Amino acid sequence: MQSSVTQSDFKAASRQTVNLAPADLPKESGRFDLPIALGILAASGQIPVESLAHREFAGELSLTGALRPMRGAFAMACGTARSAAGSSASGEDRTDFSQRNPELYLPAASAAEAALVPGVDVFGAADLPSLCAHLSGDADARLSPVAAPPVSDQISAAGPDMADVIGQRGARRALEVAAAGGHHVLMVGPPGAGKSMLAARLPSLLPPMTDDEALTSAALLSASLSGFSPAQWRQRPFRAPHHSSSAAALVGGRNPPRPGEITLAHLGVLFLDELPEFDRHVLETLREPLEAGRITISRAAWQADFPAACQLIAAMNPCPCGWRGDPNGRCRCTPEIAARYMRKLSGPLLDRIDIQIEIPALSPAELSARAADSGESSGVIAARVQQARERQLKRQGKTNRELDGREVDEVCRPDNAGESLLREAGERFGWSARAYYRVLKVARTIADLAGVDTPNASQIAEAVQYRRVFASA
Repeated sequence: MQSSVTQSDFKAASRQTVNLAPADLPKESGRFDLPIALGILAASGQIPVESLAHREFAGELSLTGALRPMRGAFAMACGTARSAAGSSASGEDRTDFSQRNPELYLPAASAAEAALVPGVDVFGAADLPSLCAHLSGDADARLSPVAAPPVSDQISAAGPDMADVIGQRGARRALEVAAAGGHHVLMVGPPGAGKSMLAARLPSLLPPMTDDEALTSAALLSASLSGFSPAQWRQRPFRAPHHSSSAAALVGGRNPPRPGEITLAHLGVLFLDELPEFDRHVLETLREPLEAGRITISRAAWQADFPAACQLIAAMNPCPCGWRGDPNGRCRCTPEIAARYMRKLSGPLLDRIDIQIEIPALSPAELSARAADSGESSGVIAARVQQARERQLKRQGKTNRELDGREVDEVCRPDNAGESLLREAGERFGWSARAYYRVLKVARTIADLAGVDTPNASQIAEAVQYRRVFASA
């Protein structure tokens, strides 16, 4: 922040006016406290004006002069690095700073996350006096750049593992396919069948985040109310909002617009448990972002475009009581009540969910045979997922879920036997054009996992099985 107030003005005036321009830019939170204070101190001659050159400051000041932690530190560091890179690319004169990283000064409690951003020297200050002493050149008060926290152990830290799941081989296979192609999944099953447990393990199957993906995800989380912790670095987001969430909480809103859960789950997983319990209007707001991978929030004076390329994993019971089809006869719901419950989800929303599977309840015998269950670990499955993703990126530069209609015709077309089976299934189940193409995309992913160039009848049959739950609902 710069100030046009001179030292003589301070001698003659007892009040100072600070102008935050441009006026139409939102000024939220207390992060402007520190630059305002430094501008006044520099204008009054208490710190050298030249000490502020080519440096960025942000932070909230308490009445004691202590610097309080703030939201968005990581995002600010990204902006600082991007601005410096733009200045270098445009040939802007940076004098003796041309060979140095830009400097960003933040509260000490917020500096660690910002230090993860390459190309920026981040300094953390505990209070205003210590920062002023540093800027004034006091040799005894020099601040050192904050070192980026170690993240190698955090990246490889053991999380929820697929090996913990008992049985449910069909569901585990479906999640492998979903992870390989980035497909959305809906799981239908009774209480305690393991739906939430399976969903929590999907991030462990996804490929490691690239540098750009890690920076993007961390910047979005940093600007959110929940904030970003260095422990989350390079970890796929897993967001699980409660079914009482509003549309603004799920897809974004307020004025000015703020991102919602679908944006905070960008490049990760959005898990919606008890899907029919969400308000129908709230669920319908997911339709466009699930298709496009982005969402635009418009208000009278504001418009914001947020990324929303996440994987939706949803779970629900087959009826209000949850026990439809139970062999012990625990369900007391009539067929009409059960059908009405399933119809809480609209056809257009279901069309956008590629994989829809049933999760059966495990019997006591299956639970007691845990030691005999030889389920693969997440690491083994993730290796296959990574190979399938590499095939997709090499072939089309994106995941199979992101293919448009023309690209589906080019890369997903099956052989003659598969084409015949797909046509027969589409006519039998009355699929829409969107559902038809979704099945093709899933079949293409199954073929990628098998290392096959052209989907065959076997892979088409497996993809068709993943869309039969609501065929008769």
